[in-house]
Order: sequence, then structure tokens, then C-alpha cells
Amino acid sequence: MRHRRFALVACLLILSACATLANRSKFDDLFGPAQPTRFDQRPPPAANDVSYTQTIQPILDKRCVVCHACYDAPCQLKATSWEGIARGASKTRVYDATRLLAAEPSRLFVDADKASEWREKGFFPVLNEQATQTPEANRTAGLMHRLLTLKQQHPMPTSGTAPAELDFSIDRAQTCPAGPEIDAYEKRNPQGGMPFGLPGLTRIEHDSLAKWLEQGAPAEPVAALPALAQQRIAQWERFFNGDSLKEQLFARYAYEHLFLAHLFFDDDKARQYFKLVRSSTPSGQPVREIATRRPVDDPGVPRVYYRLVPERETIVAKTHMPYRLDAARMARWRSLFLEPAHVVDRLPGYDAQDAANPFKTFEALPVAARYSFMLDEAEFTIMGFIKGPVCRGQMALDVIDDRFWVFFLAPSKGYDEAMAHQLAGEADLLRLPTGNSNTGLLSPWLRYANLEKGYLEAKSEALAKRVGAGAHVDLNMVWNGGPERNPNAALTVMRHFDSASVVKGLVGEQPPKTAWVIGYPLLERIHYLLVALYDVYGNIGHQLNSRLYMDFLRMEGEFNFLILLPKDQREAVRDTWYRGDSLRTRQQVYGGPARLDADSGIRYRNADAKTELLGMLEQRMAPLARNQFPGLDSEPDAALRAQLLKLAAVHGASLSWANETSILAVESPGRPTRWFSLLRDTGHNSVSYFLREKAQLRPDENTLTVVPGVLGAYPNAFYRVQVRDLPAFTAALAGLGSEADYTAFAERFAVRRTDPGFWAFSDALHAAYASAQPSTAGILDYNRLENR
Repeated sequence: MRHRRFALVACLLILSACATLANRSKFDDLFGPAQPTRFDQRPPPAANDVSYTQTIQPILDKRCVVCHACYDAPCQLKATSWEGIARGASKTRVYDATRLLAAEPSRLFVDADKASEWREKGFFPVLNEQATQTPEANRTAGLMHRLLTLKQQHPMPTSGTAPAELDFSIDRAQTCPAGPEIDAYEKRNPQGGMPFGLPGLTRIEHDSLAKWLEQGAPAEPVAALPALAQQRIAQWERFFNGDSLKEQLFARYAYEHLFLAHLFFDDDKARQYFKLVRSSTPSGQPVREIATRRPVDDPGVPRVYYRLVPERETIVAKTHMPYRLDAARMARWRSLFLEPAHVVDRLPGYDAQDAANPFKTFEALPVAARYSFMLDEAEFTIMGFIKGPVCRGQMALDVIDDRFWVFFLAPSKGYDEAMAHQLAGEADLLRLPTGNSNTGLLSPWLRYANLEKGYLEAKSEALAKRVGAGAHVDLNMVWNGGPERNPNAALTVMRHFDSASVVKGLVGEQPPKTAWVIGYPLLERIHYLLVALYDVYGNIGHQLNSRLYMDFLRMEGEFNFLILLPKDQREAVRDTWYRGDSLRTRQQVYGGPARLDADSGIRYRNADAKTELLGMLEQRMAPLARNQFPGLDSEPDAALRAQLLKLAAVHGASLSWANETSILAVESPGRPTRWFSLLRDTGHNSVSYFLREKAQLRPDENTLTVVPGVLGAYPNAFYRVQVRDLPAFTAALAGLGSEADYTAFAERFAVRRTDPGFWAFSDALHAAYASAQPSTAGILDYNRLENR
């Protein structure tokens, strides 16, 4: 039997190899053998060639980047740069929750430098790499040209929904035709041209791309950096690469927190973005980036140099995390880390266990400095979890509620000293379960659950001692932004089922169900668990343990909020957050290892202390700078304001038929279009369950958050409404009771995938987004647009 199985496997392998050779030989016979090095460099444009910079990349941004960007780009084809197109595509997924072993990383500009190196990693070309470079060869052997032409030959319907055979689900099976496989793909999927499941390009756009591809995809050289940018880079690289041990340890801390940032200089009017990378070469020499899986991994060189390199890809909303560098920032970091008298007498290593515990790695840096570093830009810190690679898909996001407010413990001399003492004794309990990209499933989680239990008991004991020594449990525990009134003191996190958003300010016309209060150990662990230590290419155990451990961190944030309530109401509020959960789970939040017997020092006047507390916190944060997304009460048009408030009041089961996140365009004759985001806050009994979310839904508790502007990187639907029809839109939304009802609703108000005006709507949306939110805007992602 074993011999027969071996023979069968051998035959299959031979047949597969023969098929591969046959596939390869077709284009080879027509146009000569493949030349993988053809696009190792940008082909220089001739005098009459289409300009890549001025013509092609803008088209790609508007029509292709909306799907082909970041880790979830279909077939890993990234249209965000010429190098992304030259790299080509792959049949291997980045997001794969089933792999038993970690995958090899495939980060553009990091894990390979040339197209030929990507071929060695299994990527196949979408441009013609055959020996013959004629317009005919570039059309026939160029997959990108073939797929664009397929859409022109088989356009989308101009009404209703897209063809049913098109699968738009986030985890759909990928069809990534390589080489001559395109012939069968075209016959099998006539509606599978690009842009996939959306209207085709205009004739001008298509002709421009087709001509560019026929010309051999030429591109101008990368432009040199302006003198001002070069000057600022030199200043900051000197700052990040001081020779003292104190400077080197600070630089490592800064890098491990900023490696995802889009850094920009405050005096750069062009707002060019840069990334902080580790290089084996010092300033003044070409950057040789050290390509480790994670920023905490051993660089393998005696001395690391931190360098600034230009961001070479189009900015997309789902990964855009801007961070300002200026003289004030440099002075702030000097005062926190370099000027104090603390001593750094050795540099920590990169052992996996040590790297998984930032409290050990950076114990020589003052706790107050580390906390201030993260608090100064707390939105950015939390955004690492929201916009980093961990935050993708329902399983990753079912660990948080749909909308909650985030506050922070106020830094103070007493708090900082107590925290430093506590961490000195408990750092071993704070190890994180993601120190390795290949981990087991259950045993690591159980081991770290015991560590968490020990930490909560020690934390509860320390908290009780501080309260017994005179510390007050009151509003002064909560950071109010300090003397500078830092707007990062109050944040709102919103989950959109399989994606999420975070913004400054307290968003929503009604208070949320839950809130977190975060202190330094919790904030640091959130960052290391879900950002610095998370490996998107890790195996199922790595990903699962990251998700499960985040339950503990959510509960800690909720505990810090609960202790501000009267002692006799804490468990009742906890139980409304965790309906149906076991007593053990509920006591993990409050009442078991996490506990405080002292009562709150806040004087309450109402029976509903939770709502009253949220109101007090809202008042406490009122003096901060204006919210990114102000409440509807600030709408100057009284009539529109009244209608928007009625829309925001829609709640209950009808919203179950609506979308998680939608964009509404309100049009008025003679006035600019107004843009609003509609965000469904889905009701849950509890979010502590894993893979059983549907059973925990509470449709009667669904609510709607309406905010001016664009919030969320993955819109599910677009709506266009005349201002006079806004009451009808609201009534129809509130009256949804079936899929047929939603179909009628979409027929009247939605800008569907098939709408001939889809791209005009998309262009207007992006223009308004960039105008109203210039610092945070990026290209939106259309992979989650509905087809209903």
C-alpha cells in the first residue's frame, strides 16, 4: 500500500512538473525565454513614453490601490509603487489562520530588492518578462494588460448587483493566474477583469495604462530628496545614533515604538513621509536595512544604526500612522531619556525571552519617561494595534466591543515611583506569549494565564496598599491631558466587525457601554503583544495566543474603570458587560485576582453611576482641543442638524440589516456635498467568547454613530441622498426587517459596485477626505464593499 501511494504521489508530481513546463513553454515559444532580471531596475522612459509619475501612478492610486495595498492585497499584488508592480504576484496568502509553520516574510522594499529576487521567492510577473519586448509581446504575455483588457471586453452590469459568481468575502479563495494560466482564467472568469467587481476604467485611463504597458512599463528614476529633507534626516540620525549606552538604549526603545510610523518634519510643506529602520551602516553611507521578522529580533550585527528612509508607497488609510518630528519633540525626548541622571551600564541583548518582556529590556530607562513617551501620542500608540497587521478579520477583532472610550491613569511622582517599584518585582509575570513566530496552541496560553493571575494578585495587593496609605480613587486618577491639554487624553475605539478605528476625542451622541482606563504596564503590553512582537507571517499558535492574551488586557482596562464606581455597583456593571459568562471569567475582570475592597472617592448623585461617571469624564476632557470628529450638535445648519440627530437615534434590530461602516453623501442644490460616516455599534452579551460571536449578538442593543467626515478605512457601502430625502433615508433605515427591505433601500440610496457613476463618487469622496482631514487621509480600501 505504501509503495502504491508513493507511486501515485510521484506520478502527480511528474504531471504537475510537466504541466508547469508546458505553461512556461507557451510564452517562451512565442516570445523567447523569460528574463527575470528585466525589471530589476526601472526601464528609462523614451521621449514619447507615458510618464509613470505624472500619469500612471495617479491612475493606479485611484483605481487599483483601493484593493491592491498592504498585506491583504489580493495575490499580494501591490499597486502602491512601480516596484510593487514589478515584484508581481503570489499564490501564497499573507493572512492565513491555518498554517502550522510560520511563513517566510514577503515585505516590499524589505525582504528582497529586485524583481528577480522575488521570482526566487515564488512571485510571478504581471509585466512581460519574456525576451521579446514588443507591444504585442507586452500585451500577450503581460498579465496586467490582459486583466485590464478583460474588463473592457466584459464590462460590469450598469445596475443592480455585481454578478453572483464574483466572491467578495474577505477570506475568499484566491485565483492568481500565473503566466499562460491567464488563458484558462479568461475563459473561466469573463467577469474577472480588473478592477475586480467594479466598473472598468474610462477610455482615457485604460488607454494610458495600456500604452504604458505596451511601452514596457518605463518609469522615471526616484527623485532626489530636497535639501531641507536631507538636512532634517541628518539631524535626526545624529540624535538617534549617539554613542553612549544611554543614547543607544533610548534609540532602541524609540525604534521599537515607531517602526510603523509615517514620520514627517513639521517644516516640510510637501509632507513627505519617512520610516525609521535599522541599518548595518551609519549615516552618510547607503542604508542597508536589517530585515528581521520583527523589530525586537536580533539584528545580527555588532552595532545597529537607526536611519530614516523615504516612504516609497502610496499612503493608504488602513496603515497611515503619521507622527511629527520637530525641535520640540527632540527636546522632549532629551529631557525624558538623556538628561536625567539614571545610569545605563549595559545594553540588553535580543534573546527571545528578553525581547518578549519590554519591562526587562528597558528597565534602565525611567518608567516615567517610558509612560510619557507613549502618552504624548497615545492615539498613535493605540493606533499600532488598530492599523498594524494584527487588526484584520473577525477573529482578531471580536476581542473588543464595537465602541468604547479610552482614558489613561494620570502620571505623577507618586504613581511613577509606585509603578517603578511594582515593575521591579513583577516584571517576570509580564512576559508575553508572542516571543516566537512558531508556538503551540493551548499550553502557552495556559502558562501565560497563570502568569497573568499572579500579576493581577500582586497588582491588587499593591493598589490596596497605596489606597490604604492615602491614595485616592477618584477622577484625579485619570489623566486630563496635563498643562498642555494634550488631546490624546481621551480616545474612542470603534470596531467594524473585521476592522477597527481609533480617533482622538469621545465620539458618539450617547455614552458607550464600556470604557477602559489604561496605565503604563497595560499600555506597554498592548503595544508589544499586538504590534512589536506580532508576526503576521507567524503560525496559527502565534496568532491564536496573541488573540487570547488580549482578553486579559481588555479586562485590565475595564477593571481600572470599574474601581472608579461605587463598590456596590462594580459587579453589577461587570455582569452587564459579561452576560452569560462563567463566574471565573467575570472575576478575572473584577472580584477575583483583580479586586479592590476600598470604595470610590467620587461622590455620585444618581443610581446609574456608570453613566454618571462617563458624563463626568466627558466634562473632565471638555477643555481639550476640539475632537477630530465633533458631535452633531456642532452642525451649524439647524435643519440638517435635526435630521442628523434623528438618523443617529436609529437603533435596534433594523440595523442588523445595515452595514458596519458606510459613507453618506448629503447633497444640497448649490452647496458642496456634505460627507458623513455611519457606524453600526453592534450589541453583544459579551466579547469574551472566541469563535462564538453570533450567539452573543444582541440586535435590540444595536445603535448608530453618525460623524461628519470619513472615519474607518474599509467602507462597506456608499449612499447618496438629497438633503430633502434625508427623512426618507432615516425612515427606511429604521424600518429594515429583511434582506428584501435592504435591497429596496440600496436600490434607492446606494452607490453600488455597478453604478456607472461609481468612480466619480469615489474621486469626490477622496478629494473631500484629503481636504477635510489632510494629516490623516489616505486611499480607502474597497475590499469590503458590499454586493447587495
